Amino acid sequence: MNDSILLSIKKMIGIAEDYKHFDADIIIHINSTFAILAQLGVGPESGFYITDETAKWSDFLTDDSHHLLDNVKTYMFMKVKTMFDPPMSSSVADAYNRLISEMEWRLNVAAETEVDALRV
Repeated sequence: MNDSILLSIKKMIGIAEDYKHFDADIIIHINSTFAILAQLGVGPESGFYITDETAKWSDFLTDDSHHLLDNVKTYMFMKVKTMFDPPMSSSVADAYNRLISEMEWRLNVAAETEVDALRV
């Protein structure tokens, strides 16, 4: 998968890399999700945002928290998908929301565990 945050999220939600029409909308949703991740304690303390396809996942997570990367990508995909293209079925929407809640809990626990480990 591409290391570009925007391009990898576009791929996961089913938008071709070269189709730029929705990039501004998707970037807004990605940045909203980064704000949530910052509140969960994941990523740089000062927060993170992207403006185009040049921002990389490696810019967001340091080597110390690289083990969270797959969870962050999954969470980002689910959040952006539900904001950009919400499911028509309420049962599918409920399933997405349950998975999002679980991912938030897991990411928060991982971030807190990482902070506690640094204190020792």
